Amino acid sequence: MLKNEEVLRLVKLFADHGIDKVRLTGGEPTIRKDIVQIVEGIASTPGVKDVGITTNGLVLPRFLPDLKNAGLTKVNISIDSLDRQKFAKMTRRDGFDKVWKSIELAQDYFPKVKLNVVVIRNQNENEIVDFVNLTANRNLDIRFIEFMPFGGNEFKNDNFYGYREILSLIVEKFGDDVIRLSDSPNDTTKAYKIEGFQGQFGFISSMSDHFCNTCNRLRITADGNLKVCLHGNSEVSLRDKIRDGSSDEQLSEIIQKAVNNKKARHAGMDALKNLPNRPMILIGG
Repeated sequence: MLKNEEVLRLVKLFADHGIDKVRLTGGEPTIRKDIVQIVEGIASTPGVKDVGITTNGLVLPRFLPDLKNAGLTKVNISIDSLDRQKFAKMTRRDGFDKVWKSIELAQDYFPKVKLNVVVIRNQNENEIVDFVNLTANRNLDIRFIEFMPFGGNEFKNDNFYGYREILSLIVEKFGDDVIRLSDSPNDTTKAYKIEGFQGQFGFISSMSDHFCNTCNRLRITADGNLKVCLHGNSEVSLRDKIRDGSSDEQLSEIIQKAVNNKKARHAGMDALKNLPNRPMILIGG
């Protein structure tokens, strides 16, 4: 695992090259004892404007006040079901109450909170409208994410539920009150809202309608590997280069080479099923 000082060195290096948004994701960032110190270090890095976190929310209340004071600006919480029993079945743990507490607390600290919802056919597609209804009186941003093939997640085509199906179901319920919003530059989400509702919702359509041509994301895994594409299995170990004594200039050359070799688009769904890749929990969203 990357040490605190190694994380901050890489953040500074990327910030020097124009990166101004940093998000801490999976596995689960709150299991690190130094998470508050890491956020504080990132937030104080010249050039960094936003520091976000994606979390399962199980222990977030314990850290949230300190994280906010340290400079955290955005929170994404993963929750695939609003039904306590179904949540336990999908996540293999009885943690719904803890996650919901995190969602409510996060709304006290941040003007907008994003919820990540992976939609899986025959599991939670019947809750799509329930999630949208959460935005009626809450400034939540519900992000419906297409189920994607990764190592160990038992992906099957029959479980796939594309964004057009999700949108159709929402339109069937809300009709002309469904409003298409303008997407931010390089945003991965197709944004919508319901007329008169406080919050909004959107779709991350990595499988059915990829956004590779506008994707500007780079990922560093917890053990220090650079991934230029979420769905690619090509990785470059920056941790090993750091510990071998590489200079910032040498690290920059390695990063630039990896970015230049990024493919124009990722493989299709059927090909990705057979492509060796880390489990999503070891990559982060």
